[in-house]
Amino acid sequence: MVVLAGAGTGKTRAITHRIAYGVHSGAYQPQRVLAVTFTARAAGEMRTRLRDLGIVGVQARTFHSAALRQLHFFWPQAIGGAAPEIMGHKAPAVGEAAARVGMRLNRSEMRDVSAEIEWSKVSLLTPESYPAAARRARREPPGMDHTAMARLISAYEEVKGERGVIDFEDVLLLTVGILEEREDIARTVREQYRHFVVDEYQDVNALQQRLLDLWLGGRGDICVVGDPAQTIYSFTGATPQHLLRFTDHHPGAATVRLVRNYRSTPQVLSLANTLLTDASGQRRGGAVELVAQRDGGPKPELTVHDDDQAEAGWVAERVTKLVAAGRPLREIAVLFRTNGQSEALESALADADVPYLVRGGERFFSRKEVREAILLLRGAARTDDGSKPLPHLVGDVLGGMGWHEDSPASSGAVRARWESLKALVDLSARLAASTPQARLPDLVRDLDERIAAQHAPDVEGVTLASLHAAKGLEWDVVFLTGCSDGLLPIMMADGPEEIEEERRLMYVGVTRARAVLHLSYARARTPGAKGSRRVSRFLDHAAAILGEGARSTPKRATAPRGSGKLKPSRPKVCKGCGADLVTAAEKASGRCPNCPPTYDEATFERLRSWRLAVSRAASVPAFVVFTDATLEAIAEAEPGGQRDLAAISGVGPRKLSLYADQVLAVVGGADPDEVAAAVTGEPEA
Repeated sequence: MVVLAGAGTGKTRAITHRIAYGVHSGAYQPQRVLAVTFTARAAGEMRTRLRDLGIVGVQARTFHSAALRQLHFFWPQAIGGAAPEIMGHKAPAVGEAAARVGMRLNRSEMRDVSAEIEWSKVSLLTPESYPAAARRARREPPGMDHTAMARLISAYEEVKGERGVIDFEDVLLLTVGILEEREDIARTVREQYRHFVVDEYQDVNALQQRLLDLWLGGRGDICVVGDPAQTIYSFTGATPQHLLRFTDHHPGAATVRLVRNYRSTPQVLSLANTLLTDASGQRRGGAVELVAQRDGGPKPELTVHDDDQAEAGWVAERVTKLVAAGRPLREIAVLFRTNGQSEALESALADADVPYLVRGGERFFSRKEVREAILLLRGAARTDDGSKPLPHLVGDVLGGMGWHEDSPASSGAVRARWESLKALVDLSARLAASTPQARLPDLVRDLDERIAAQHAPDVEGVTLASLHAAKGLEWDVVFLTGCSDGLLPIMMADGPEEIEEERRLMYVGVTRARAVLHLSYARARTPGAKGSRRVSRFLDHAAAILGEGARSTPKRATAPRGSGKLKPSRPKVCKGCGADLVTAAEKASGRCPNCPPTYDEATFERLRSWRLAVSRAASVPAFVVFTDATLEAIAEAEPGGQRDLAAISGVGPRKLSLYADQVLAVVGGADPDEVAAAVTGEPEA
């Protein structure tokens, strides 16, 4: 069965009741049911709901958790000895691998390279197959070309092997390998698990699907649940195609559509449905049309502000009024596209003395201050004589870490630390209220149980979250900020597929709201700057709901000087096959990923060597000097002078003044290291 479940339609309730019915009716044995999802929080929620329905024994786990359990169990039988240790972070191994291939990565590049390694592994790629697949997927590794990234991936695997460790993707890969090579082990797993339920199936990647197929072994005992309209993790390798083509792979499978939304008001859903309806009235990408089940509420509002600080100040002011009117802080969320937007919002809320928490960062129980606090509470539990009320005692213990009741005026790390400790104090107060005889040892036991289940305590504050981090959550009031082109969709989104994913991100943000939805954007980033931002193109068809301010004004085509006529813009096409060029990199190089390069490869390699030397001397990423696409265009054009060089896309006036003579010398055949050394003053290698 495939269940297409729209946002807020009660899919978790539906699938847990389906499992419970199967068990109570005798169709399922609970120990033979495996329910998999993508986050520990979602798996914990599923276990809690099943327990409330009287069901025990069902395994509800993430893909990684289920695979890791099997890997540890079968490793001695399949390989011998204990399973390898899992690295906590990729950065040390990535850094060493980069050094081995002659690269230096800054923190941002390290993070991007780690993400690219993860994508290659969940896409079932090897270092040899990575370059072609990455070009087809229009992925651009940070500061290097695809061949260099492949070398780095290979070096990374060597480093792991020498250290005798694996990463999280290896957990799935190794489990797949064992199940493929050992039919006896695969048979054991299939005898253990007869029935499968997969939640958030639109987020499955190629590696997870391979593992799921091996668990099933050709059987049809599977129910998948997902919403193609909430596919927002394509950059990690997730694809909704497994969901949309489920009946192709399982002919005869039943299809159920959950369309009744129990979360949001008709007014909120009207906007949500509009976002996913094209100009002809058709639904986009297989999305269901939501039908409201709640009573009416206020219409969503769209406001525009002069700059980001003004927008943040307006949000803080509205939040203050909501709280004064009795709205709980925990029922208010402020959402944004990029984490960089959070700073202005944090400052404005702190200035207004509004408690807040930033979601999507480090897990609560992984935070340094939380680990230290629990250690102190554990030690103090031995000497709790009951003379002080539990919350006062906890406050005294945490006072040794600098805890105090008054919230700090500053934002950022100081505020986050205070909120973490306050959450522990508030947890002790709730425990004392529900169980008056509870003491510090009881609180420590409760914390241990929460750590095991990754069940963080509620923090009383307005939630700040990126749209990605907000998925799966809901609030009474949602402020969706930054609703302008350049943020929604993000400026880096190239091509129709990436633009549609940005549309789905906005849809996710809108459908987080139960009752009140405020959309806003700022014309400029900083005070006094020229206001050039336009309202998001995704709101074009929502003018009937949000007012005429929702219509984005399309840029007019430019006309040749003196012609009096508009010159229509023509799409750039590949010089090899004539296909439309979509991404900025394709347009710069003049060819699509499927066509072979037409530039002189020796010239291109000299330019890359020169760029590497210049970027190292300036301590900047290589792409800051020139991107690969621009180097390809230079190598192909082989410019003979500055005028020819200036005509190449990606070579602006500043870069012309900085690098023209060097580039022309390298194109002319000069040694790239000598050219770079002559300018930077560094000795040759």
